[in-house]
This record gives sequence, C-alpha cells and structure tokens, in this order.
Amino acid sequence: MLWSLLKVLIFIALIAGLTYGAGHLMEMGDLALLTVMGREFVLTPLLAILGALVLLIAVWLLFKLVGLLVATLRFLNGDETAISRYFNRRAERKGYEALAEGMMALAAGEGRLAIRKAERAEKYLGRPELTKLVVAQGAEMVGDTALATATFKALVTDDRTRFVGVRGLMKQKLAAGDTDTAMKLAEKALAIRPRNEEVQTTLLQLQARHEDWAGARATLAAALKSGNLPRDVHKRRDAVLALAHARDAMAEGKIAEAKRDAETAQRMAPGLVPAAVMAARLAIADGKVKQAEKIVKAAWATDPHPDLAAAFAEIAPGETPAERVKRFKPLIAKHPGHPEAKMLEAELQIAAEDFPAARRALGDLAETQPTARSLTIMAAIERGAGAEDRLVRAWLAKAVMAPRGMQWVCDGCGHIHAEWRPVCAHCGSFDRLSWQEVAQSDAALMGPAQMLPLIVGALEDGRAQDAEEAQTINAESVEEAAQDATVVRDDSARI
Repeated sequence: MLWSLLKVLIFIALIAGLTYGAGHLMEMGDLALLTVMGREFVLTPLLAILGALVLLIAVWLLFKLVGLLVATLRFLNGDETAISRYFNRRAERKGYEALAEGMMALAAGEGRLAIRKAERAEKYLGRPELTKLVVAQGAEMVGDTALATATFKALVTDDRTRFVGVRGLMKQKLAAGDTDTAMKLAEKALAIRPRNEEVQTTLLQLQARHEDWAGARATLAAALKSGNLPRDVHKRRDAVLALAHARDAMAEGKIAEAKRDAETAQRMAPGLVPAAVMAARLAIADGKVKQAEKIVKAAWATDPHPDLAAAFAEIAPGETPAERVKRFKPLIAKHPGHPEAKMLEAELQIAAEDFPAARRALGDLAETQPTARSLTIMAAIERGAGAEDRLVRAWLAKAVMAPRGMQWVCDGCGHIHAEWRPVCAHCGSFDRLSWQEVAQSDAALMGPAQMLPLIVGALEDGRAQDAEEAQTINAESVEEAAQDATVVRDDSARI
C-alpha cells in the first residue's frame, strides 16, 4: 500500500518537473536560426531538444536494422544467431514432444504410432540414440522384423548405442531360434558391458544349451565377480556345470578328468544327487569301495533318492538278498519314516522273499501316499504272499492310474524327464530340474524310481507282465465307463 502511494507521488513529481522544464525552455526565446535550402527555421530550446531526441532514436533504429541485416546474413550462412537459437528451441520443443508421444504410444501398445512419432522427433532433434530405439521397439511390437533389424544395425554403428544395438539383434535371433548367432551376439554384448546381468544370464543359458561347459563356467565366474549372482547360487550352478563336463568326459573315456569334476561337483553341492551318484560309481570302478560308501551315505543323509540306493547296491553286486538287506539297514535307519526308505526296505525284503517283513516295511504308504511305485510294490507283496490274481491285478490297475510319484521335473515348464539333465530338454532352461512329486500324466513310468528297480532282480519280468495286464484291465474299465455314461446321457435326454 505504501509502495503504491510512493510510486504515484514519484510519477506526479516527474510530470511536474517536466512541465516546469518545458515552460522554462519556452520562456527562453529563440535559441538558433537554421537555414536549409534557402528556408529559415527558428529553433526554440524545446524544438532543439525534441529534434535531438528524434535524431537519437533514428540512429538507434539504424543500428538495429543493420544488426538485423547482419544476423539474417549469418543465419543464412549457417552461423549461430539469435534467430537460429529461436528456431532451434522451437524445433527442440516439438521434437521432444513427439518423442514423448512416441514413448507413450509404446506404453499403450501402439507400435505404428510410436514409429511415426519417433520419425517426426528425429526430424526435429537429430538424436538417433533416442529416436531409433523407439522405432526399433515399435517395429518389434508390430512384428516388422526387417525394420527392427535395420534399426538395431544402425544403432550398432554408433559407439553410444552399440550395446543397445547388439542386444536388440541378440534378442531377435533368440526369438527366431537362431541360438548360434544369438550366442555370438551375447558374447559381443558382454564384451561391451561385462557387468550387464541380463546378458550374463542369456549367455550362460545359451552356452549350457550348446554344452559349452567351460565357457559357461567362465560366464558364471564373471557374474559372481560383478555381484550379479549370490555366492551360494554360484556354487550350485558351478557344481552343475562341473557335473555336466564330467559326464561328457566320461563318455569320451577321460576317466581321470570325469572323476575330478564329479568329485568337485559333489563337494560344492552335497545335495546334488547325480553328482554323488557319479562320484560313487567312479570310486567303485576305481576299487575305492569305502569312498563310494561314504559318498552315498552322506548324500542319502541329505536327500534319500532311489539313484543313491541303486549306486549303493552296485558296491556289492554279488551279494545275496539277505546280505543286501543287512548292508542296507544302516542306510535306511538314517530316514526310517521317509517314503523312499520305506519303499526301498520293502523292495529289499521282496527280493529276499520275506513278504511279511516287506508288508511291515511298506506300512500304510499304499493308502496314505498312493503312487505307481508304492502300489506296484503292494501288488508284488500280495503276489509273493500267494494272494489271488484278482487282488494282484486290482493293485496293478490302481498303480496304472496313480500319480507318478517323485520325478525329475523342470521348474520352468513342468516337463518330466526320465533322468537328470543340466538343461531342460523341453524349454532349454539351465539348472531348473528338481526331484519332486508329480500328478498323474499320460507319460509312462519314468526315471530311476522304476517299479521294483535293480535290487529286486527276479521279479521284474513278472511285474512287466502284470503291468500289461493291468493296462488291459484299465482300458476295459474305461470302455465300460464310457458306455455307462452314454446310457445315462440317453436316459436324461428321454426324460
């Protein structure tokens, strides 16, 4: 309020001062006589001052016009001027607006619109490292592979965007199923950015898929060094890779190399059953029975598994069934209530023809956890005990329809494998197989958990015959059920 009042007072004082000055100048009389082309002009002090002001304004305008002319010439010549800066800011604003609209179009799933906006942004900005990336992503979204490939290749030529271009081409080759080229591109991308977690993971998967175990271990070590992989996960995966290399070395007859890698894998991952099994079998082949027993017992204490039982049986292949029962007792005692221990003991007792002991060992497992294996064991017990064929066939029919029990299953795609593999045979995932229970499927009985495995011996032929009979009975039952269902549907229609 006070400031406004002060400004009003100052304005009034200024006007009063100018009025007083103008009046004083007019009272002074003539100041000068000016003759121009024969004409005389009398200049009063007021006119002289006004003329001076007009002259100053004219000179100022002249300089401004000259400056504008010079700026225009420089602008036309390509030099940076105020005019060029104005147009540049205008173009930059339009370019970033178009780029923002393109990115929003990508987020909305509108690939074509994103491409158009990115191309418009490129005209204004001249920033291919920004606009071409949007174009490539938009092209991938709409399935324009040719445009996406061309754009990624253009990005490769620029040092600033080389990694993005190589990575984009790598993903394209992966999508097309060209894993060989994809692996080479992944190696190039990792050379550009050695600490990139995504590329490390992709390269590891591809190397494992191509059975490049040495390269995969190097990539795994790089991931650990860069901090992208926990140490415990690294140990587990390194053990898997060492085991895979050991299996290849074994197939090539490189026994010493296979033994070294198998023992390394078993030491790094005690819970990796295939590593313990292979290490034990190599120790048996080398005549180191005590070492094989130690390996199997240590692995069994961690995770009871039928493959371990099979390896333990191979330590003394010539022993009698009674001797085998006695030798297996300390092993079974480590997990007396475990389903695998129960079924193992029951199988051993069946092989020894002690069917009451087999029934006691199996307990109520066939009722509480009915699987193809436990039910088939029950059928074998009933057969050995002299039960009627009808009862044996009934147990076998249940076995055919029962869940498969524990199997090697890929955690990624759910594919069931007959044996452990470092890479899933279905989806190609690395180190995703785990020993887990699966439901009933159309797959045949698979894996190491065969019906009465090697340690049962003589009963296998009989079981195969019973299984065929059970399948026949099951097929007939299914046919009868289908006929009954048809009758019910017909009766319902008539009602």
